[in-house]
Amino acid sequence: MSTFSRRSVLTLLAASPLAACNSEDLGNVLDGVLSGSAQGGLTSAEAAEGIKAALTQGIGEAIGQVGKLNGYFADGAIRIPLPGDLREIQEELARFGLSGSLDDLERQLNRGAEQAAPQARGIFLDAIRSMSIRDAIDIVRGSDTAATDYFRGKTSAGLTAVFSPIMTDALQRVGAIQTFDRLVSRLAIVPGAPELGANAKQDLINHGVDKGLGGLFYYVAQEEKAIRENPAKRTTEILRRVFG
Repeated sequence: MSTFSRRSVLTLLAASPLAACNSEDLGNVLDGVLSGSAQGGLTSAEAAEGIKAALTQGIGEAIGQVGKLNGYFADGAIRIPLPGDLREIQEELARFGLSGSLDDLERQLNRGAEQAAPQARGIFLDAIRSMSIRDAIDIVRGSDTAATDYFRGKTSAGLTAVFSPIMTDALQRVGAIQTFDRLVSRLAIVPGAPELGANAKQDLINHGVDKGLGGLFYYVAQEEKAIRENPAKRTTEILRRVFG
């Protein structure tokens, strides 16, 4: 057996969340980690390094994909629609060719996400660096998007808190906030128009943050799948060793 012995694995896992797994699940994890590549089993440090490398590469690819003009707006997989009531109003007005201001707001919402995404690189990389060796062991041989799913589950709350002011500033720069304020003023004098509520502006920002991060994670997952399935995407030795 390689440097990373079965006894070492068991000792490490005993103190981790995996200790709560049943014997079959634990066996599957052990088999996946210890099977390694054609060159032999993986050490725990190699497993962690490989996962971090895959996520780092995925973040770079994702930001390159979405952090450009029309990166969100022209991509049907991640385009950000207006939230809730605003979308309903947009669809109703579109029947009469009167949805122009809401169409502008939707475009600006996507423009905000496109401008905010590149500024999030450091946030994502800090989160990747904080991943422990134990975190990596149970995902190195998981599903096609196991690393991305784990990363999203563990970091979404923190990323949302940090990403929110970035998105707010971006929406201000592209004019989305101003468009929203004008829209609210117009609706206020239209008989029978729906009231958006006191928190509508913050809801719009929160929606942009949620969908913006969702778009980034979507492409991180696509890159992880490609690394696992396509040898040509394993551009470093550690990626070839972990995912080979």
